[in-house]
Order: sequence, then C-alpha cells, then structure tokens
Amino acid sequence: MSTSLLSLSTIIHTLPLGLQQHLFRVRGVALELAERHGVDAAKVEVAALGHDLYRAMPPDEMLVLARQWRLDVHPVEQRVPILLHGPLAAERLRRDCGVTDTEVLEAVRWHSTGCPGMGKVTLAVFLADKLDPEKAEGSSQLRWVSEVARKSLERAAFLYLSAEIASLVERGSLLHPASVEARNDLIVRLDAAR
Repeated sequence: MSTSLLSLSTIIHTLPLGLQQHLFRVRGVALELAERHGVDAAKVEVAALGHDLYRAMPPDEMLVLARQWRLDVHPVEQRVPILLHGPLAAERLRRDCGVTDTEVLEAVRWHSTGCPGMGKVTLAVFLADKLDPEKAEGSSQLRWVSEVARKSLERAAFLYLSAEIASLVERGSLLHPASVEARNDLIVRLDAAR
C-alpha cells in the first residue's frame, strides 16, 4: 500500500485546497473508526484519501470520463452525475496508483451511496466521509451517527442511510438503488446479529 500512497499523494496535491483538507479530515475519522473496530488501517487510509479524487470535476465531465473509461453508468447517475465521482476515483486508483485490493476499491466506489454487503473498510470510509468534523459540527443527527459509530459501524450506516433516504424522498429527489439496497441489507444484518 505504500507505493499506492505515494502515487495518491501526488494526485491529492493537484486538488483544490479545501478538498485536500477534507480528504485528510476523513482519513483521521476513518483511522479512528478502523482502530476502534479492528479494521485494516492501511486499506482504510488509502480508501479515505482516494475517495474524492473527482469531487471537484464538473458533473458533465464526469459523464464523459465514465463513458471513456467504459464504466457502467446507472440511469440515476446519468441524471445525477456527481454520484460518479466515487466510481471514477476507484478507477483512477486502479489505473494510476496500482490499487488492486477489492476492499479499497469498493470503499471508494460506494462511499457516496453505500451498497449491499458493505465490508468493514467500506463502512468505515462511508461513515468517515459523512462524519468529517466540518460536516458534523452543526448537525445533531450527524453527532448522533458519530456516537453510534463508536459502537457499531453497521448501525451507524443504517441510521445515516435511513435519514438520508427520508430526506431525499421528502425533497422529491432521485434515490440511487444502491442506497436502498444497502439500507435493506443492513436491516437484515442487524436483525441477524440480535
């Protein structure tokens, strides 16, 4: 992973300063979650630092690049191209940083929407992105998710997705099916753990 981090560091320094700072804050939160829950810190670090490599790219350019790289584009992503920044970042890590670890690539690809069957690396990065201290600072809901994440990554992700899906429905926004499937999967997993 150290070679991947070196390549990734070079890419990160080309990003806008605010985005760089977000990546480093997310890395901090993700590493805390990884330590607390016994998750591979090296994988979490690469995924956390790489998750938003394309967040500053204009959405129409994301669509063009996704097609150029022959990535599958879901109809929801076609309408809301910002959702492609995770899949594009995963592909960039694979192409330019030599990342082949499926857990790292899954965490980066699905950090916005979640997905069914999320592993611990994906859960840690998914939550860390949402719990960036600058995002969580003014939100009682995110502070609650942060507290729950100390005890259970699965329960915290379920709570976050439930609230986010409800908010999107209330606003009349499109829902990515991966988010709905992730929430359903987490319900089943949490029920099985009781």
